[in-house]
Amino acid sequence: MNRRALLVGLDVIRAGAALCLPFVTEIWQIYLLIFVLQSASAAFTPTFQATIPDVLPDEARYTRALSLSRLAYDLEHIVSPTLAALLLAAMSYNSLFLGTVAGFAASALLVVSVLLPSPKATEPRGVYDRTTRGVRIYLAAPRLRGLLALNLAAAAVGAMVLLNSVVIVRGRLALPDSALALTMFAFGAGSMLAALALPEVLDRIPDRPVMVGGAALMVLTLLALAGEIAALGLAWPALLGAWLVVGLGYSAVLTPSGRLLRRSAHAEDRPALFAAQFALSHACWLVTYPLSGWLMTWFGPVAALGRLAVLAAAGALAALRLWPSDALEILEHTHENLPLDHPHLKGERRHAHSFVVDDQHPRWASQL
Repeated sequence: MNRRALLVGLDVIRAGAALCLPFVTEIWQIYLLIFVLQSASAAFTPTFQATIPDVLPDEARYTRALSLSRLAYDLEHIVSPTLAALLLAAMSYNSLFLGTVAGFAASALLVVSVLLPSPKATEPRGVYDRTTRGVRIYLAAPRLRGLLALNLAAAAVGAMVLLNSVVIVRGRLALPDSALALTMFAFGAGSMLAALALPEVLDRIPDRPVMVGGAALMVLTLLALAGEIAALGLAWPALLGAWLVVGLGYSAVLTPSGRLLRRSAHAEDRPALFAAQFALSHACWLVTYPLSGWLMTWFGPVAALGRLAVLAAAGALAALRLWPSDALEILEHTHENLPLDHPHLKGERRHAHSFVVDDQHPRWASQL
């Protein structure tokens, strides 16, 4: 399917859902519109992300694009609540919804204004193959299995920050909303600082130590904060410092993930692979969000910090095991699964090249 048409269509759906919000009269209508809005966003995001490496085939430029994308994402999360509060002081909720519609319309116009590559499938595929292809490629590649474990680590720590900051700041410390905003700003600032530094760092250091190091930094910070709270009590300055450092580690884990996905599939399979990343990473959040809330509610901040740190550490250790340091991008392998006259073999069953899982390479192995 033409990617530009798909992205524009999804923006139109999102704009339509937002436009209906001011006319809601029943609770079920809100659920329905939010479902439509989130479903369209779930289709838009991986399709858009899969398009960027086709537009920017050079890895250095693509890495900088990932950095800017993370920067924009964090900035939006910091600025949007403040901007919405300021706008609501001067206008109604309905007018704010119209601003959301305008944002989606602007997105659609920007997509229409550019030519986007739409790689074609090399052969027709059935519904099952197209539906499961991304997950099958994802789970077959060692670096992506490691990425899934790191997604769990990021979700465990991220759930603590995003869900429990309001409980700690507004509930336990009894601080005003401005303190909560500054607390979330500390996390976002750390993430943005890491995003700005990562292009230079990744030019010198491979992805694996950077990402695993980011996970380790998050784990150690949560454990240190839990220890300080247990020994000295809960203090807002300590929380600010911890969230700043956690933001650094969080961005170090997530920002390079696009580089791994880009290397792990042909252009025609990237939308399916990015969709698999979107689905599997959100599955991690589906576990850690309720777990974080339950731990905080029943056991308090020390236990929540400690147990989520243990879960994040388990993810980091699993990544080290699933994604070996000696995993090669160019893999020498032998094809017993193809006839000798197959065009891919060029007359030789054993060869070496940049390895991705595809029809000729159904699994990650030296003997196929």
